[in-house]
Amino acid sequence: MVSVVRIPKSWLWGQGTSAQSDAPAVQVGRLRSRDRCSSASGAKGEGARPSSPAAGAGAASARPPRWVPPPRFCPRSAAARDPVMVAALVAAWLLLSAAACAQREQDFYDFKAVNIRGKLVSLEKYRGSVSLVVNVASECGFTDQHYRALQQLQRDLGPHHFNVLAFPCNQFGQQEPDTNKEIESFARRTYSVSFPMFSKVAVTGAGAHPAFKYLIQTSGKEPTWNFWKYLVAPDGKHWSPCGPVHSGSGSPGLHRHRLRALLPVH
Repeated sequence: MVSVVRIPKSWLWGQGTSAQSDAPAVQVGRLRSRDRCSSASGAKGEGARPSSPAAGAGAASARPPRWVPPPRFCPRSAAARDPVMVAALVAAWLLLSAAACAQREQDFYDFKAVNIRGKLVSLEKYRGSVSLVVNVASECGFTDQHYRALQQLQRDLGPHHFNVLAFPCNQFGQQEPDTNKEIESFARRTYSVSFPMFSKVAVTGAGAHPAFKYLIQTSGKEPTWNFWKYLVAPDGKHWSPCGPVHSGSGSPGLHRHRLRALLPVH
């Protein structure tokens, strides 16, 4: 059996009639605080519900845009979006590729040298001909023998796109001590040489002329004495080196019939 206990109103509102008279005031205070919360949330535009469709549209338009973090800077993406930068990068890449290709395909005729009279000459002028590059000396035991044979080669094969290119060198036994003018005078007067002659150079070691450095690198052989010879093809590529050994054919270190077979046909 459940018993029902009645609680007097005076227990809920306090003692006497004054508590009952204060109850409406408490309720009014709660309503006012509720109204203030509603108005505050409405001012922020977040919690208040629009009373009409027009008011709802206005509230939606009044909302601030959603914050989006800025994208991180990426050089690759920035370059991809900039056509000028893309073009510059492509041009730089092409230049580097061309330079690397030119370095790989460099040949003997790409170099320059100073001739016996002091004028800078591009070896490009000899492209298309077979060249016999020789380091000569005026006071060597091989001088007379080799100068005569070299001049004979120039006389016989010169009209068929062949040149002896003579580079005086004083590195071996100090056997080329004279000046360029004296060297030329000696060669012209004694052997009537008609082949091109160049200024005195080093042909080996760190100070070697760049053209000889190229010949040494491509042939794998370095001059060890005077009248060392390098045979260069018409396209500037190295064919074969040979030392100052006199062959029975009259060509020092070379066979005349072999040279004729290498000459270009025009």
